[in-house]
Amino acid sequence: MDFRQRNSQRFFMDTSAAEVKRAAMAPPSSPHTAAPELNGSEILVRCLQAEGVKYLWGYPGGAVLYIYDALYKQDSIQHVLVRHEQAAVHAADGYARATGDVGVALVTSGPGVTNAVTGIATAYMDSIPMVIVTGQVPTPAIGLDAFQECDTVGITRPVVKHNFLVKDVRDLALTMKKAFHIARTGRPGPVVVDIPKDVSLESARFHYPETVEMRSYNPAKKGHGGQIRKAVQLLLHARRPYIYTGGGVILGNASTELRRLVELLGFPCTNTLMGLGAVAASDPRFLGMLGMHGTYEANMTMQHCDVLLAVGARFDDRVIGDPKHFASVERKIIHVDIDPSSISKRVRVDIPIVGDVKEVLLELIAQVQEAQARPDAAALGAWWNQINAWRKRDCLAYKKSADVIKPQAVVEKLWELTRGSDCYITSDVGQHQMWAAQFYRFEEPRRWINSGGLGTMGVGLPYAMGIKLARPDADVFCITGEGSIQMCIQELSTCLQYKTPVKIVSLNNRYLGMVRQWQELSYGGRYSHSYMDALPDFVKLAEAYGHVGLRVDKPTDVEAALREAMRLKDRTVFLDVRTDPTENVWPMVQAGKGITEMLLGSEDL
Repeated sequence: MDFRQRNSQRFFMDTSAAEVKRAAMAPPSSPHTAAPELNGSEILVRCLQAEGVKYLWGYPGGAVLYIYDALYKQDSIQHVLVRHEQAAVHAADGYARATGDVGVALVTSGPGVTNAVTGIATAYMDSIPMVIVTGQVPTPAIGLDAFQECDTVGITRPVVKHNFLVKDVRDLALTMKKAFHIARTGRPGPVVVDIPKDVSLESARFHYPETVEMRSYNPAKKGHGGQIRKAVQLLLHARRPYIYTGGGVILGNASTELRRLVELLGFPCTNTLMGLGAVAASDPRFLGMLGMHGTYEANMTMQHCDVLLAVGARFDDRVIGDPKHFASVERKIIHVDIDPSSISKRVRVDIPIVGDVKEVLLELIAQVQEAQARPDAAALGAWWNQINAWRKRDCLAYKKSADVIKPQAVVEKLWELTRGSDCYITSDVGQHQMWAAQFYRFEEPRRWINSGGLGTMGVGLPYAMGIKLARPDADVFCITGEGSIQMCIQELSTCLQYKTPVKIVSLNNRYLGMVRQWQELSYGGRYSHSYMDALPDFVKLAEAYGHVGLRVDKPTDVEAALREAMRLKDRTVFLDVRTDPTENVWPMVQAGKGITEMLLGSEDL
């Protein structure tokens, strides 16, 4: 080991994260005091330290071994070794969703990248701030079909906010600064930084800029004042108003402002699947989730309002169903979003407002408070009478049973046992996801972590791992199914190694439940490959990974099993809950139908 290597190692081991950040942000040294010269891997680690990164999820391979060597020489960033690259990105994604910080993952070239693509696409569809560092073959070998080479930039381009291929080590620090800036500002999203192996070894003087300016990237912050004034006038003169919000409110940390506006106006409001928790479920003005599996009252109010305020939502197909049906009723629409491309993409709006949702909501609140006019109390009262009439349908009612476990009852019991506590709920994708959204009443933002846009099975367990590292004192439950959990079940090993005691509630109905439901309703009951015919013994499997496994067969045993899982604070617990295999998710809007054309139960078939 030469002097420079020893000095570099001593720097990493002896310097606190705060000191590293101060050193990284220092201006370039004068000619008389040379800036430290580090290799690309050391520069990368210094950049991550300067950004305050605490956790890094990854899997090593040939193209990133110099980077792993640099990680070995420091102790301010904890690397978490997952069992599959997809889980590395999902875990970093879950961490970002729960904390609002940028999640960071590291994978090697070739199959490391392609394994990570599903996780990257999942984050992209839900606008999650992430930086994914990928290894690449040496620059002279790029394009020559080298071992474990793939076109990372080309492969990931459709599913990232931006990506970079770093060909010169002197560009690495600035590129990392740009990557974090792009990931967390504007409409957040994943950014990929592809680093060839030779770049990770070459040396350069290190300087990490305090700020970065990009001429082609200047996301809006403040909304247009004139448009906001128009919106206020429209809201104050509405007779049947509605506030519809999505994941943008959560990502923009604007839940407090949204609640203040709802209280100030007294208007009914709804959240999308990704927006749950932005308004407290206990608020009487909250009508529940809307959309394909939303409540009757939320969907009917959406269709029949005369003024709609949409904030951080995108009118996607799972929310409004058939756009022609939605457009059949005339209404005025105000749309607030940080991303101008989301406005009037599927539905024509009357007042577009491009800006940070928190800033726009603050301005809306200020102008409503200053305005002389107030909403028409009589008209608003009549509107609430209509909404309450819709509420009487009790669209989430289900048949209780003393013989078979109903999945809805499991989620309700979990909510009863954890309400008021610091609890995070992750889910995979399918029927269990919808039951969690319908029956777990979220009071706070960033407590409901699931894949909305891409609908990725297998995310629940790695999401829970990422959250548990970020929030070690909180209870973290993964609500899943026997199909989804097997897609990343190897991460039970990661849970053991890194002591992340999450609780897994598998609603095991022996079917790919949502596929079976669609086959029952739309394909004549032809259950093509939706039955799980050779399931493992999940209790033994959990025990084989070093965890606690509990099988629950009777409705009377559900509460005791959940309490036991919560009692075992320091253990990962897998609850294999055998639920009714015939149960369907209601309400349901079938494909191609409008949001008021809901099936509320089998009797509507």
